[in-house]
Amino acid sequence: MADIKIVLDESEIPTHWYNVVADLPTTPAPYLGPDGKPVSPEAMTRIFPPALVEQEMTTERWIPIPEAVRDIYRLWRPSPMYRARRLEAVLGTPARIYYKYEGVSPGGSHKPNTAVAQAWYNKQAGIRKLSTETGAGQWGSSLAMAGAMLGIDVRVFMVRVSYEQKPFRRSMMETWGAKVFASPSTETESGRKVRAADPDCPGSLGIAISEAVEEAAANADTNYALGSVLNHVLLHQTVIGLEAKKQFEKVGDYPDVIIAPCGGGSNFGGITFPFLADKAAGRDLRLVAVEPASCPTLTKGHYAYDFGDTAGYTPMMQMYTLGHDFVPPGIHAGGLRYHGESPLVSLLYHEKIIEAIALPQLATFEAGVMFARAEGIIPAPEASHGVRAAIDEALRCKESGETKTIFVNLCGHGHFDMASYDRYFAGQLDDFAYPQEMIDAALDRLPRVDAA
Repeated sequence: MADIKIVLDESEIPTHWYNVVADLPTTPAPYLGPDGKPVSPEAMTRIFPPALVEQEMTTERWIPIPEAVRDIYRLWRPSPMYRARRLEAVLGTPARIYYKYEGVSPGGSHKPNTAVAQAWYNKQAGIRKLSTETGAGQWGSSLAMAGAMLGIDVRVFMVRVSYEQKPFRRSMMETWGAKVFASPSTETESGRKVRAADPDCPGSLGIAISEAVEEAAANADTNYALGSVLNHVLLHQTVIGLEAKKQFEKVGDYPDVIIAPCGGGSNFGGITFPFLADKAAGRDLRLVAVEPASCPTLTKGHYAYDFGDTAGYTPMMQMYTLGHDFVPPGIHAGGLRYHGESPLVSLLYHEKIIEAIALPQLATFEAGVMFARAEGIIPAPEASHGVRAAIDEALRCKESGETKTIFVNLCGHGHFDMASYDRYFAGQLDDFAYPQEMIDAALDRLPRVDAA
């Protein structure tokens, strides 16, 4: 019988992370402070340990993974890659579909790859508390787990709509010892200000980031940890793509198209960045970022300098953005509701090196159910965006007769998202396309910075 799982030995866990900045055709724009000038490394060390600030700004191609971090990685890495033969049969496609399954981690997603690294570097710097935000809860639970393993207290500001939709994600965080607050909360000035203006505000990642950054900046013993967007976060996630390259070598195949859900960019960057050098060398390879139609950051956002949070505490970054005051609809893919996009992913999209598509909510749940009934794994709503795009690509191959190799990052399982599936089965979910006039209006509220 032909193999379904492609596995690596623990000895094959990557020893280095890959820094895509070393191979970009264009130098990334600097982060800017409120005065419009580049932010210094010293300023960033107010909320980040020096080692992570160095990783954020380095142009070195390979960054060594500390052995202590690799040792914790061994609990779930290398993650398996699967040939989706049953799904191929259901679709009747000549395409070969592979998926890398990050749901085998203790947190159930790809997020622990950077959570463990960030917690370790903070511990080395003498930090004992971390504050953070979370949307659907994958990131918050991953950092809570890392904090428990490394002896760091974690405080999580969880977007209110997800706090209410996904109570068991909160339970996971509390099991690992974290304190969790529905954001906007009464714990911070920025949270209280939002609540005063709108007591029923469903929250957003931008608001939750403001709260977490405010708390870190106000307490000398506390640093901030971010689950996506920044360079060092995407750097840590490249273990996914590096392992995948070895796994494709084992089966003598190579992808024609790589697909991944894209919210802040860590999932997409983690799977695609290690393949970018091959594309730059002339390999015919498509890299497709998939986002919700209700939060179309890449496909409809503005490429401009903007804050990473609602209150404007973070540096300004050049990225695709829907505006830092964007409050997304309450769709169930909570991890894909950020107003901005990773500056690195944004640059690649701006340079037309990668592609992006936006999909409606109902189609993604339909794909998640189809995948679960064929492959057995129930995808998280976020992961179902990539699954939907992969299925659509495979069906196009069915029409054309092409035998493409399609590779998708199945970034997490949906075991704590079953209330969302219940609502889908009950016909209680709707599609929502974010209005163009609201996207256009955000342009007037962006910081006035010359991004040339």
